Amino acid sequence: MKQSLQLRLGQQLTMTPQLQQAIRLLQLSTIDLQAEIQEALESNPMLELTDEGESAGDDAGTKESSGDNADNSGDDGEMAAASSSADEDVVSQLSDAVPDELPVDSAWEDTYDSIMPTTSAGASQESTDYESQDESSESLQEHLLWQMRLTSFTGKDMEIADSIIDAIDDRGYLTCTLEEILSGLREELETELDEVEAVLHRIHNFDPLGVGARDLQECMLIQLQHLSPETPWLDEAHKLIMEHIKLLGARDFTQIMRRMKCTQDELKEILALVQTLNPHPGTLISPRHAEYVVPDVVVKKDNGAWKVELNVESLPRVRVNNNYASLVKRADNSADNTYLKNHLQEARWFIKSLQSRNETLLKVATCIVERQRGFLEHGEEAMKALVLHDVAEVVEMHESTVSRVTTQKYMHTPRGIFELKYFFSSHVGTASGGECSATAIRALIKKLVAAENPAKPLSDSKIAQILEEQGINVARRTIAKYRESISIPSSSERKRLT
Repeated sequence: MKQSLQLRLGQQLTMTPQLQQAIRLLQLSTIDLQAEIQEALESNPMLELTDEGESAGDDAGTKESSGDNADNSGDDGEMAAASSSADEDVVSQLSDAVPDELPVDSAWEDTYDSIMPTTSAGASQESTDYESQDESSESLQEHLLWQMRLTSFTGKDMEIADSIIDAIDDRGYLTCTLEEILSGLREELETELDEVEAVLHRIHNFDPLGVGARDLQECMLIQLQHLSPETPWLDEAHKLIMEHIKLLGARDFTQIMRRMKCTQDELKEILALVQTLNPHPGTLISPRHAEYVVPDVVVKKDNGAWKVELNVESLPRVRVNNNYASLVKRADNSADNTYLKNHLQEARWFIKSLQSRNETLLKVATCIVERQRGFLEHGEEAMKALVLHDVAEVVEMHESTVSRVTTQKYMHTPRGIFELKYFFSSHVGTASGGECSATAIRALIKKLVAAENPAKPLSDSKIAQILEEQGINVARRTIAKYRESISIPSSSERKRLT
């Protein structure tokens, strides 16, 4: 094969380091961004926190926007510059030494000796997870093992109990058969199947009651056995679970009353006792990790107008340290002076990226409030259909940018705290040729189910028919999908005795 050289011209999309940093900060949640700012403050001596009593004009401040203002360009209340006039003089003197823009597709380390951490907030392997250290609750297995050590088990029974506890899931149910547990024990123990079952029965007495059960029926019977013999309707509840649990699952109350020879009022009392039992006892012990939500945007009504503003208390305000910036000398190429120059430029870019993030977030949030004013006024039933493309056209940004700015960002409204993604939903057509959002349809389904007759709950077809009478054309399978998304069971499962 003959070798040759060819020259080709082409276009390729590239990103500068400044744009890469801005995009990375844009998609961070508030908690992650707080950690990112803290890392920047620790690694860059040119950055410092702004004192609470100082004016917002000295740092990366915030601005406010009115939801009723026709001009949502974000020009009003423009964010103030992060550095003071003294710092700007120093920066202007360094224009020759420090470039305003780095080459595309390059990294900070290609030009500067010291860079800020590029990993996302909290991603450092050496960082300490204080929240997990503060987790005081124990797992279900730990709770059961603690009770096992307090029980008078022999060494052999202790190994059997340990194997059984290891096979219990987070709900509290035994996930393996006794034969499988027996086969996993050491042959030297010479264990019989009845010995494994005897240890399991002792574990059934552990807290929470019903743990280690092999199915729902056994779990509920264990809990009934530990109730006081004087408990009203105890024998009837035991008979119901023992003989008619399938009918109970199908909510065939007519058959249950006929077979148990009881009246409707008596069956109500029996069911009231059964409903006090826990079908998933393990969930009482399983640890629950706290999840904190810090709103990025606050929406409130002022003089009849909805106003949107950034949550200034959620993020620390940073600025360039004037004292260190004044130490930079124009024509000095020493290592110390180069170190200060590099960090000064990084600080400028970091503050500019923060300002860009705040401006973009405010623009998108203002547009959402403008479109979803009906939700703020009247609730979910007034939610309008909205997609990323609609907001992108208004704020003149790409859909991917809108997607990043609405992910893991939260809005505090008088109706609660919602993720910005919550305000986006698909739509279905109406009889008048309009649109109805999926969120509004879910709210209507929830309202209809709440007002239905428990003895004759509405089927999906009936709900679709009611919505069609209101001018909303929704198929039955769509109703079923929306109903399941808001954790509403089917009509047969919702049936109750009146």
